[in-house]
Amino acid sequence: MRKREPEMGSDSDLEQSADGDGAAARQLGLRLKKHREYLGMSQQYVAECTGIPRSAVSEIEHGNRRVDAVELTKLARLYQVPVAWLLDENEQARADTHALALFTRKFSRLTSEDQVQLAEFADFLAARRAAREQDQAPEEQR
Repeated sequence: MRKREPEMGSDSDLEQSADGDGAAARQLGLRLKKHREYLGMSQQYVAECTGIPRSAVSEIEHGNRRVDAVELTKLARLYQVPVAWLLDENEQARADTHALALFTRKFSRLTSEDQVQLAEFADFLAARRAAREQDQAPEEQR
């Protein structure tokens, strides 16, 4: 008895898969471009900070070039957003939601004492920011 070869997908299955990849690449590129522009960064600046050629940054933003894991990590770090947000298929996804989910996972692995210290540190940071903003407000009124 001869083993049966696994059936390969049809050409239309391959085209749909490729088109899905293209749509994902375009969405990722658009998200990267919008965030870069929001941050006021040029493609040249991104290229200099990440080591990704400027032409490649452009191709990525247009969805014409795939991004490898190292490049995606560099871009996420530069833009200060989670990689998960960049890859989220939901067009309405928000970077802060992904960051909060990551923080929640990390927070849950801490001991009770560490959680208390972290909460106190968060309060300290908020108070420090408020004090800085208050100090800057009188200077702006001059």
